[in-house]
Amino acid sequence: MSRFEELLGTDFDGRPTTDLDDVVYEGLDDSRHRERVPGLVALMNDESAAERERFLACVALTTWAEPAGYDAVVRAAADPKRAPWYDILIDRKFSVDNTFAQLSLAVSDSDVLAEEKGTLDQRVEAFRSLVRIADSEYFDEKLGDLLDARSVAAVLPDIRAVVGRGVAALAAREPSSFDLATQLVDLAAAVATVDGPTAVGLATDVLGSAASQRALIHAVAIVHRSRSPECRRFGEYLSTIGDDEVRAQVAAAQARREDGGRPS
Repeated sequence: MSRFEELLGTDFDGRPTTDLDDVVYEGLDDSRHRERVPGLVALMNDESAAERERFLACVALTTWAEPAGYDAVVRAAADPKRAPWYDILIDRKFSVDNTFAQLSLAVSDSDVLAEEKGTLDQRVEAFRSLVRIADSEYFDEKLGDLLDARSVAAVLPDIRAVVGRGVAALAAREPSSFDLATQLVDLAAAVATVDGPTAVGLATDVLGSAASQRALIHAVAIVHRSRSPECRRFGEYLSTIGDDEVRAQVAAAQARREDGGRPS
């Protein structure tokens, strides 16, 4: 049995498995995952190991709220295309790297263990590093939806900055290998859970440069997530510039919000 199979191809009762996700997610509720941390850290940092194995070790460590996992995410985000596992996962729609999307999911899934292990601050820093590259790296519609309110509040200046850079790129018609406008709108929608007016301002800036159908549909989330007057007016704005589908989505979001949406 290889080192990788021992660490992630074996469940916590010693049975071989081909479902690596089961091992990772079982570790969230099984303290025995801690016994595998040193081995996973060694594997993740082993330059002679397969890139896929190093990546999956990072995913496991991050999901388990380990400092080594968070640190690896921050290092990868500091120079994305030189991350050891860059391009080992390719998105089918845009044919671009998908590893950062998976890392953002791992950071999100670590919330409970991060509180137990006292690594919440490192979790926020990992999220911050990912937010900072959201104008240049693809997140497969994950990052904005995965940011919890605590993390949003902590990284709000970074969200403002990355949306600003992205809007400038959109306005200059700089080429992008993925749907940048929608990704930025998703970040703005994440802000709506803590600051409705700011979310509206960010999304309006994006849509002012690139109001695609997909971006408009994603922007409707802001109407649902905040009861602020600005968000109600934003819904009216979307209905004005959007088509029948957008107007229907806005009406449904307004109805859901009134039935029990989260106030800003």
